[in-house]
Amino acid sequence: MFVHMRTFIIIFITIISFTSCTEDELNSILSGSNLSNEEVIEGLKSALSVGTDTSVSILNKLDGYYKDDVVKILLPDDAKAIYENINKVPGGTILLEETVKSLNRAAEDAAKEAKPIFIDAINGISISDGLSILNGTDTAATFYLKDKTFSPLFNAFQPKIDTSLSKDLIGGVSANSAYNKLVSAYNTASLNGILFPKITTNSLSSHVTNKALTGLFIKVADEEKAIRTDPLARVNDILKKVFTK
Repeated sequence: MFVHMRTFIIIFITIISFTSCTEDELNSILSGSNLSNEEVIEGLKSALSVGTDTSVSILNKLDGYYKDDVVKILLPDDAKAIYENINKVPGGTILLEETVKSLNRAAEDAAKEAKPIFIDAINGISISDGLSILNGTDTAATFYLKDKTFSPLFNAFQPKIDTSLSKDLIGGVSANSAYNKLVSAYNTASLNGILFPKITTNSLSSHVTNKALTGLFIKVADEEKAIRTDPLARVNDILKKVFTK
């Protein structure tokens, strides 16, 4: 009887404690932390900012995109027929590889321009429920950022990509020139579409922008996961406070 009464009292006190809490305090109790939603949001934005800084540093280096199979940029979908028929194009294999390298060099060159664009987006997003993101998957914050900002990021980043696509980054040849040369050689070998499908569209700008941006998000997600799982990746006080379990 005494044990049952004691259990009842503990439950009663717990209920009273919960009902007297503010929403932030209740969320903190339920999540097992003493963090306010504002601190969580600050920590999430800091994680994204740190992740962006690291990701840009990685991808802006020589071969940052080109030698990483996860983010390497290949030809656009409207030029995929080149892969199927490249052996029929004189010197095609070399042309193809040089073109792919040029596309990736353009993305590497433009990557540094993405940092301020990303930081503006991170600072500008509204996170109403930081705890749900904090308690979500290891890449929940990156997914949230991508979902909320991909279109404006794309529009802001595309001009930077276009500039890099026009730069003579490999042997005095730009990615645009290398791609046009490849397509021209392919169409000539196809007898303008008689032997195999002719390529008539050019989606290079939007394609490289999309792939370069997607690659950046992949790397930011990797960095977010590191911050969540590796104490050494928590490089400032708010990250230590928010992500230490």
